[in-house]
Amino acid sequence: MKEIIVIVGPTGVGKTKLSIELAKKINGEIINADSVSIYKHLNIGSAKPTEQEQKEAKHHLIDIKELDEVYSIYDYQIDARKKIDEISSKEKRVIIVGGTGLYIKAALYDYRFTKGTTYNTYDSLTNEEIIEKITSKNMQLDIHPNNRKRLVRTLNKLENNEDITNYKNKPLYKLKIIGLTTARDNLYKRINNRVEKMIDNGLLDEVNNLKDKYTNSNILNNAIGYKEFRDYLFKNKPLSDVIEDIKKNCRHYAKRQYTFFNNQMEVKWFNVDYNDFNNTINEVEEYLKLTNI
Repeated sequence: MKEIIVIVGPTGVGKTKLSIELAKKINGEIINADSVSIYKHLNIGSAKPTEQEQKEAKHHLIDIKELDEVYSIYDYQIDARKKIDEISSKEKRVIIVGGTGLYIKAALYDYRFTKGTTYNTYDSLTNEEIIEKITSKNMQLDIHPNNRKRLVRTLNKLENNEDITNYKNKPLYKLKIIGLTTARDNLYKRINNRVEKMIDNGLLDEVNNLKDKYTNSNILNNAIGYKEFRDYLFKNKPLSDVIEDIKKNCRHYAKRQYTFFNNQMEVKWFNVDYNDFNNTINEVEEYLKLTNI
């Protein structure tokens, strides 16, 4: 099997565009590693690849679950590894792209799960909110508030009443991990503009059409871009406040993504040229050639 290309980075940085352009150039197929894009009907708020983008390059693990279905990181591990084998058997290149770091780690590294156990990434929660959930279960906490990895694992253990994972930080495949980045101020500006564009493109209509689904849908109540609408739909919170909440939560999530990818993976980072994205594509291509991928 040839090396798997992994494209990571914070929300809104340009991962989808790069993955599609690379897929067209190297005869690749793309495996989604975004936990929200797994679900049907969440199109605008998830910023999943559009129908046109999915026609430009073959995508996998998008729109595979209904909103009331439970989909765990264990499920993703199984599905992603099957897709890796399937794509490789066709002599095509595997490209994994997304911002859900634990999905990527579970698929590509020696993560081991107890069958039937649900493992939550808690992407939508801050460290402080995770700590609140842990302490609410009458557990004394001896973990630094900034150690998100341990906080997430501890909360999952409590939720499942068992030690659910045993893993090694060793990849099971040959990998080339590409990271896209930009100056923090520029990223936050892009995130804010992206949220505004989502509203212009009909996010409010999308959410209104899903209102009845909030009762039984875990993803709607936890995914950034959707959870913020609960109070708007049921408690008359002003839309302007909701929009600001989404922007804030996206910015905080981007910070956590940087921390995860820097600490958990060997990433080759590229500063994105937004004036001419082709420069970024060419730079990544040259790197892949230089490393004999």
